[in-house]
Amino acid sequence: MKKIKININQKNQNYKLVIGSNIVSKFSNYIKDCNLKISKFFFVIDKNVPKKIVKNLIGSLRKKNITIYYFSATEKNKVQKSVDLILDKMLKKKITRNDCLVAVGGGITGDVTAYAASLFKRGINFINIPTTLLSQVDSAIGGKTGVNTKNGKNLIGTFYQPKMVISDTNFLKSLSKRDIVCGYAEILKHSLIANKNFYNYLKKNINQILNLRSPYIENSIFESCKIKKNIVEKDEKEVNLRRTLNFGHTFAHAYESTLRYSKKLNHGEAVILGMYTALNFSYKKKLINKNNYDEIINHIKNENLPYKLSNYFYLSDIKKIISFMVNDKKNKSKKINLILLKKIGKPIINKNFSQKYLISFLKKELIN
Repeated sequence: MKKIKININQKNQNYKLVIGSNIVSKFSNYIKDCNLKISKFFFVIDKNVPKKIVKNLIGSLRKKNITIYYFSATEKNKVQKSVDLILDKMLKKKITRNDCLVAVGGGITGDVTAYAASLFKRGINFINIPTTLLSQVDSAIGGKTGVNTKNGKNLIGTFYQPKMVISDTNFLKSLSKRDIVCGYAEILKHSLIANKNFYNYLKKNINQILNLRSPYIENSIFESCKIKKNIVEKDEKEVNLRRTLNFGHTFAHAYESTLRYSKKLNHGEAVILGMYTALNFSYKKKLINKNNYDEIINHIKNENLPYKLSNYFYLSDIKKIISFMVNDKKNKSKKINLILLKKIGKPIINKNFSQKYLISFLKKELIN
């Protein structure tokens, strides 16, 4: 596959996203391209990342001063305590602001490490090497960092841009089918909020994409990243347009939190479930026409993507789900803000609904 570069331009930091196969073995060359003069590297690496690829990555730096910290990347470890451990180890290694913190892992590893980078001596060089499909198409772009609390998902965090993002598709070969579906959730979301042609491409080639066939998987990553790039460049701090990236996520984050981030439902599955719920809500409120609604719903069902709420929750869970939805970052009152869909490529933002109405809606969703 030919290497692809995307320039992402933010107000205080421009950086390159590089997409390709076996490109981490050239990591030192990309450091030079960024004009970074770094003497020490501190790597935070997900324990599940294939050791062979890690060896190629580290080997490219040759005689550099390198520290590796292996991280157990779970939602339950995506907390302030994990960040504090990283910061403490960096201080003990006498890392300076001119050195570099590198994340090698999925979205959890990237979020935790980026958050640590934003805090360490008020900001250190940060490079993100996402290793899951989910992180390559979503969390590695846009500068969001954060950790979970008992009150909800990603409620504590910062905006902090990397110096560079390197997406190597070789990492994807080690993922399970479930993890690939997890990433497909965000690819599908991007198509639904921004590009009907891309949605049609996904619908036609989904089996090729889920089986990581070239060039379908690379094209999907590229198009998905382009959509997110265009949105975050216009709205870095999620004031308005960037909120569209939360389509399905208000429900999804509440579902994850209610289940206490159990393995029963991973993030991507929660996003698909959340989008399905948001689509039903959009249809109930007569915001989306039947043709568009049926087309998306059938795509989700025909591909056996998770959509049935009753497989995960009981009526007794509804109040807890609502309590987490109320704590969502987008809310500015006791009402709940939802990102909904008018048609494929046309999201709706700034729609607020009462807790009482949503309780009634979720009860019907669970019964049907």
